[in-house]
Amino acid sequence: MSNSNLFLSIGKPIKNEYGRVIGKVASFALTPNGKFEAVYVEFGDGQFSKQPMESLRFNGIDVTFISKIKSQADTLCDHIPLIWRKDEAVKDLFEKKKITPDVYQDLHNSFENVLTQLKKEAQVIIDEASIEIERCQEEVTSLSYAIANLEIEHEIGKVDDENYKAAFALLQDTLRRASSEKTDFELTKSKLSGVLLGDQNGAIPKTNKIYAETVNTTAATKLPEPPVVVYVKEPNKTSL
Repeated sequence: MSNSNLFLSIGKPIKNEYGRVIGKVASFALTPNGKFEAVYVEFGDGQFSKQPMESLRFNGIDVTFISKIKSQADTLCDHIPLIWRKDEAVKDLFEKKKITPDVYQDLHNSFENVLTQLKKEAQVIIDEASIEIERCQEEVTSLSYAIANLEIEHEIGKVDDENYKAAFALLQDTLRRASSEKTDFELTKSKLSGVLLGDQNGAIPKTNKIYAETVNTTAATKLPEPPVVVYVKEPNKTSL
């Protein structure tokens, strides 16, 4: 979108990557020369927060909030292997006597310090992803029970067909979103953990390959269908 059109999104809902509405655009922060710097977001609980422009994607009046965990993990998966390979290159140059010991030690220490900081940041992201995975799993479990209870109430005639179909469709849609979100966080955690494991073993793998293999493995594993309760009524019995 052009800068002028961004103002059209004020007051419009913000959805996450899975289609769930999380808030709306309240306003923008601009630099003195008119460059958009940040977005003021009113979240669903009424709280306001200033978010960097990179955290949101604008497509017409559709505004999507990008997960910080995923974006930060992608950045770290690029930076950690790069710094590791640079450190290895410096070591090779030193062994080939193409650089002096002082230059090698200075560069090595510099790369080591950067790697240590990046690995600390990576561990924080992994821990945050674990929390999100647990949250999503709790939501999936809760929704599965909600569907089961809806089936029970419909079976015994307390919920009519029209309301049952509407509620079932809503719950199924929400369940699919929660399952998709959980899968994404699991992929993010797996990809970042793979990078750290490769560094610890002295062989940083290609992150794109790790990600592709993880995606293929996950895609081949279908999510279980939500539970459906089936009742068999015996002749001459009117109660459960």
